Amino acid sequence: MDRYVVFGNPIAHSKSPVLHRLFAEQTGHSMQYETLLAPLEDFAGCALSFFKQGHGANVTVPFKEDAYRLATRLSPRAQRAGAVNTLSKQPDGSLLGDNTDGAGLVRDLTVNAGFSLKGKRILILGAGGAVRGALEPILAEGPTSVTIANRTVEKAEQLAELFSDLGPVAASGFDWLHEPVDLIINATSASLAGELPPIASSLIEPGQTLCYDMMYGKEPTPFCVWATEHGAGHVMDGLGMLAEQAAEAFYLWRGVRPDTAPALAELRRLLAL
Repeated sequence: MDRYVVFGNPIAHSKSPVLHRLFAEQTGHSMQYETLLAPLEDFAGCALSFFKQGHGANVTVPFKEDAYRLATRLSPRAQRAGAVNTLSKQPDGSLLGDNTDGAGLVRDLTVNAGFSLKGKRILILGAGGAVRGALEPILAEGPTSVTIANRTVEKAEQLAELFSDLGPVAASGFDWLHEPVDLIINATSASLAGELPPIASSLIEPGQTLCYDMMYGKEPTPFCVWATEHGAGHVMDGLGMLAEQAAEAFYLWRGVRPDTAPALAELRRLLAL
């Protein structure tokens, strides 16, 4: 049976095994998918050992940049992102590194939520790896503007410069922003600490703005609660992004794209327990 894993540290909490089991059942594929706790100081050794038999792997925090360095070759989107979340063993034994995070986010917004990014004013909060992975697919959708806001403005400026050839992208501090936008994506880790990014509620156009938190949990995240309280037109957490990036990885490995809707519904049910 073909073996797949998700590498991380910590990793026991991962929902990936559930998703890939559901995808395999749905598509009639026989595969084994497990979590693998990689040592912080030796991701490469752990991964190379797995790939002696293994077929593919997802990679999560804190190893996406290690996976980028380990890959024999990179997809264009992984190259842009500077990070790899999906490794595939090729017929010659080499490792192809890809990044499905941004594609998962865009698909959740455009397909699951039916929200077109074309011509939209988009604000992204944070300037870490998650943003770097999301910028290329977002800019490919043709938004009017993308603003990256971060506590350390220099970090946002570096990202904006790096992706400026792909579309209208600018940098900002959190407190410089007051005009309403069409989409706010929270890519900071504030929700994990039960906190909010320090942004003005005037950024939300009541009944119109879509607010999206890349984080998710049993309860709505602080950002989602804030967005609802200030009249956002639509509020989403990142569970759909998780399902869509997993489906993209499954497609890369198995050549078939699973339907995420039933898997996402089951994930929501399990999360609520």
